[in-house]
Amino acid sequence: MSIVAALSTAFAAEEPSVFVTITRALGSTPRETGAVMLVTPSALAGTIGGGRLEFDAIERARAMLVSGETEAAMDVPLGPAIGQCCGGRVELSLRLADEVLLSELKTLEAREEAARPLVLIFGAGHTGRALAAALAPLPLRVRLVDSRPETLAGLPEAVETVAAALPEAEVAAAPAGTAFVVMTHAHSLDFLIAAAALARGDAAYVGLIGSATKRERFRRYLAEDGRDADIARLTLPIGGAALHDKRPAVIAALTAAELAVCLLSDQQEKLIDRFAGRNGRCHSAEVRSTG
Repeated sequence: MSIVAALSTAFAAEEPSVFVTITRALGSTPRETGAVMLVTPSALAGTIGGGRLEFDAIERARAMLVSGETEAAMDVPLGPAIGQCCGGRVELSLRLADEVLLSELKTLEAREEAARPLVLIFGAGHTGRALAAALAPLPLRVRLVDSRPETLAGLPEAVETVAAALPEAEVAAAPAGTAFVVMTHAHSLDFLIAAAALARGDAAYVGLIGSATKRERFRRYLAEDGRDADIARLTLPIGGAALHDKRPAVIAALTAAELAVCLLSDQQEKLIDRFAGRNGRCHSAEVRSTG
């Protein structure tokens, strides 16, 4: 449950709650500045990193609920005194939640959701569906595209689905900074979609499932159009070369990690402001056979 949903539920139940924020994180810490947690007398939402740090913050927040305090602060060295060996230091702000805070959080949540990078997955076969499910919990917009409507049922609620007679048309409609992952039922369609994504020049990531042989075939396909240099911006195979495992769930897990590094690694400073965005490029020239 999101912080906004949890706070809305607490208000509906007339249950008081405390909003805990990491206002400063120095050195090695389990979470970054801007990480938040909501504490009620009986429940939690979000996390500031777990362990003794979080336990102590929960205890302090619930003490506030008993005493009626509206604000508090904590300065916590993450050392042996609290049983953590991170070595950093965390400053926390604790605030009794009210309707003003809920309104602020709704605005921030809407901004963050609107700014989430889009991942367009083409192909709702076994691996495409597994990848969509793996990405669904991450702070990304996930959209699965296929020409066969029957393949798009039974996915997590967070996954958008598009039944498109011409899946390649979805490439042109995507915003700048989109990540394109191509794994349709036909190599010819794969090549068409991947070539269109590379031609945009503003994709954050263009990945194509396949093998070294497929990469070479696609390079020749691009060369016929005078675009052989585009192959350097293509990730094929997807998921890196850490494992030679062709099971859909394994490929999906590796590719989800690859996309997270590509799309989220540059957001740490923006998370401090509780606002995220992406508009860059990631690619890998590593080759691994995935079928």
